[in-house]
Amino acid sequence: MTTTVTSAEQWLRDSVVRQLNADPSFDASMVGVTSSDGVVTLSGYVDTYFARLAAERAARRVYGVKAVANELDVKLAQERIDPDIAKDALHALKNRIDVPLGLAVTVRDGHVSLTGTVEWKYQKDAAERAVRYLRGVRGVFNNIELKPQVAPKDVQQRITEALHRHAAIDARRIHVAASGATVTLDGSVRSWVERDEAERAAWTVRGVATVINRIDIVP
Repeated sequence: MTTTVTSAEQWLRDSVVRQLNADPSFDASMVGVTSSDGVVTLSGYVDTYFARLAAERAARRVYGVKAVANELDVKLAQERIDPDIAKDALHALKNRIDVPLGLAVTVRDGHVSLTGTVEWKYQKDAAERAVRYLRGVRGVFNNIELKPQVAPKDVQQRITEALHRHAAIDARRIHVAASGATVTLDGSVRSWVERDEAERAAWTVRGVATVINRIDIVP
């Protein structure tokens, strides 16, 4: 069966390719791009985990992209043994003031797994950022659990207020529902950036342990 590529899909694919090639932080020469109904797929390989993440971020910045399937493989230019990566990861976590003590690290075939508990989402994200760019890392599994120490109170109202305060978000198009420490976001926004900002605003409210982001992207 022959697959027909529309002019809109071709335009989106070309736009993503140009965005990848314009990003100076990684080499996109071995990255392939396909698109279908606003969903962009990245294939091929890059030489660092940092480049894999950077390629996905670059693709998501393109107007019209509704989702990104990142199928890039990481082929390291220089291999490192797992014990050395684990040692560097523990050192990196210890030197971050926004990461609580007590998190555990395991490394297998260059893939770093983080476990433990923290109170805030930003602490979980900070732990991942601390290890994702270490030399020799192929991937990161962030299994850190969120356990807020303060019971949620007026979560739905507080998140709605946070969305309205944010200049980059059209809060009128987003619906917030809260059940205990779990928050669900529905509605539609114009870009991935706006979708991410809405989720980030929800995480800033004290007592939130889970955010389910069901916001659609409608360019």
